[in-house]
Amino acid sequence: MLPQERLHRIHSLLIQFKRISTEQIMNELNVSRETARRDMIELEALGSAKRVHGGLVLSTEMDAEAPLQIRNTQMVKEKRLICRAAIQQLRAGQTIFIDAGSTTTILAEELRTLSGLTIITNSLHAALQLMNTSEQSQAPHKIILLGGRVSHLPQTQGEAVIAEIYRYQADVCLLSPAGVDQHHGASNYAIEEAHIAQAMVKCSQRTIILADERKLGRVSRINYAKADEITMLITNQSKNKELLNDFKRYFKEVLVV
Repeated sequence: MLPQERLHRIHSLLIQFKRISTEQIMNELNVSRETARRDMIELEALGSAKRVHGGLVLSTEMDAEAPLQIRNTQMVKEKRLICRAAIQQLRAGQTIFIDAGSTTTILAEELRTLSGLTIITNSLHAALQLMNTSEQSQAPHKIILLGGRVSHLPQTQGEAVIAEIYRYQADVCLLSPAGVDQHHGASNYAIEEAHIAQAMVKCSQRTIILADERKLGRVSRINYAKADEITMLITNQSKNKELLNDFKRYFKEVLVV
């Protein structure tokens, strides 16, 4: 098992049990105590877990981001404006990546106004929404759901998803992070979500970040795109004009709706 696969597996166990022992890691992954300890140190460095006597506990910061069903009800109007601005950056025939999240689920709804895209996503919500809208189009989108382990979010995760992403070269990836900072770029709470987004960035010519004002200036646990890797940031009007101006200085392009 590759190191990255081991980290994904340990993180999945942590999400399930909240606390796991060194022996449990050794038994589940069939690795030595030394390998288990190295992986535990790596997960702590990434901020996904905290080492305690005898094992690991899930980082308390994992609860800092609201569950998806709650996020789906927050800033809906602003998210929809952001998504409508995002689709203005697309054209028929392009191949795009969409990650999983409340904003990109709304993006999938708004893509009904376009046609002829190849859309690659790990979001089950987005894929189902795209199927419903694409059936009504004369030039339907081609929808590709990345295969992998299905999580409760619901989305596909794991090494299989990341490996599949690297099979494609997309024109644009449209991503919704937990936070975006003018100095540190885009970041997520969960290691698996961050690695998927990072792979999408690497396999795309352009990266468009969709982030409402609550996420601006926020640094989450795991960075997946530096400021200079982001082609465009699309956000809504914020009361913090100074912060918006700061983003405009550091980012290639900022579109405020």
